[in-house]
Amino acid sequence: MSEDNLREETAPGDSGNANAWRRRVPYLLVLALALAGVAYSNMAQKPLAGYWELLALISGGVCIFTEWDKPKDKQARVRLIWTQTVHWVAVLVAMNIMLLTGVQQLLPAPATSLVLLMLLALGCFLAGLNLASLELCFLGFVLALAVPAVSWVKQSMLFVILAAAFVVGIGMTFWSSRKES
Repeated sequence: MSEDNLREETAPGDSGNANAWRRRVPYLLVLALALAGVAYSNMAQKPLAGYWELLALISGGVCIFTEWDKPKDKQARVRLIWTQTVHWVAVLVAMNIMLLTGVQQLLPAPATSLVLLMLLALGCFLAGLNLASLELCFLGFVLALAVPAVSWVKQSMLFVILAAAFVVGIGMTFWSSRKES
């Protein structure tokens, strides 16, 4: 056994944690982009249709990228690409149906963004079930929870501002008392 192999086997567990974080980066990226899209569309009062379609394509890419190593042969990888492509095209079709002019007349712009986010969440969750990926299922679940969370935050913005001011005030009090000690 060479010295390099020995070092790799006896390396501390920190590299395992770093690997785990690197594997989760694509999921965190999709989550951050989705939440940023909801925040922007709520401020701009526009549905940002192209943004949600792009995010659906990115989600499909994440599904293929994160599952690429699991299939062992070429045929299984082609099947992975094919099934995920069809899956995410179906999500894009559903999104575009929601963006039709007749449907848009019934929904205000912020509601359209929430509907598109819910379709994205459903797409991620179902892709996770199809691929037996707990991470994708969890991403879909968190994206779905973001829909009622956004509406709750909008309805109780005064409460959120007061709570944030209270937390900042308590933090400043403890920080200044610690600084004086």
